Amino acid sequence: MKQIRTEDAVGHVLCHDMTQIIPGESADDKTRFKGVRFKKGHVVEKADIPVLLSMGKEHLYVWELGDNQLHENDAAYRMAALCHGENCLVSKEPHEGKLTITAAVDGVFELDVQRLNAVNAVDEVMIATRRGNIAVKKETPLAGTRVIPLVVDTSVVEAAEAAADVEHKGALMRVVPFCVKTAALIATGSEVQKGLIEDKFTPVVEKKLAAFGIETVHCAKPGDDMDALVAAIRKAQHLGVDMIVCTGGMSVDPDDNTPGAIKRSGAHIVTYGAPVLPGAMMCLGYLDAANSSTSQIPILGLPGCVMYSATTVFDLVLPRIAAGIELTKHDFVALGEGGLIVKE
Repeated sequence: MKQIRTEDAVGHVLCHDMTQIIPGESADDKTRFKGVRFKKGHVVEKADIPVLLSMGKEHLYVWELGDNQLHENDAAYRMAALCHGENCLVSKEPHEGKLTITAAVDGVFELDVQRLNAVNAVDEVMIATRRGNIAVKKETPLAGTRVIPLVVDTSVVEAAEAAADVEHKGALMRVVPFCVKTAALIATGSEVQKGLIEDKFTPVVEKKLAAFGIETVHCAKPGDDMDALVAAIRKAQHLGVDMIVCTGGMSVDPDDNTPGAIKRSGAHIVTYGAPVLPGAMMCLGYLDAANSSTSQIPILGLPGCVMYSATTVFDLVLPRIAAGIELTKHDFVALGEGGLIVKE
């Protein structure tokens, strides 16, 4: 750092916070204001000079910024550019060298964790994010980024940019808006069909779907018969709904025919089983669309735990399904880490 005259400080970076005290107008009001007027790292502007002089600052300590160095604010903009994907907004001004990325719409937050880790492996930079594959609301903070020192070598930021490889692989994150609008529910079980017990499963699922703007437009109670289940699935398929949910009949009892019915209906099965507790017996497949706006209709078989447990595998995958993201076997394999859902 170096000492310079305040009048010559325009464009220079302050080395420390500068406190301003404004006396009160009366004896009872001794101090009207006392606080940081200019923060460490502030780039002095022409309009700041009279204020600094009024604070009694005739000389300032400022950074000597080399040709191959970046101030933390300038570096933050370049780091934020790595995160600025579809439906992501970057705060207009840095706060203490940090920029925040927020969601522009309601949807699912998607994150390339491997490239994020590669960026954070570079010394003197950081990007902190929320976990990926979660539902977010518009204006929800998604990430914050900055460089660690006040002044950083340009080569450091360039190394972070190379690790992100945005040019070839796109931004590190994006928000996929919810797009699924309608669903059909098929409640299995002869006891439900015959009215021997109240169907408490359907209202639970309807409520969870409604939270993502999905309307349940069709409900069926075909019992446990395999042919009846297949017929109910195919009817729902040709109604043109965006997704089909089958409740119950997912265990190992002789009358639990839901997984077989989903397969016989012509669905491509992604998984029957997930490394999640509660919810290990879940099934997911995809049917060819009949009248839906998408080419594939997700069809889910939900185990009974969804009816009585607040959080299950259904809650982990529903946001992505609601956003029209086609899930793979790998997506379910990855649920094992954190898949033990416990009450805190």
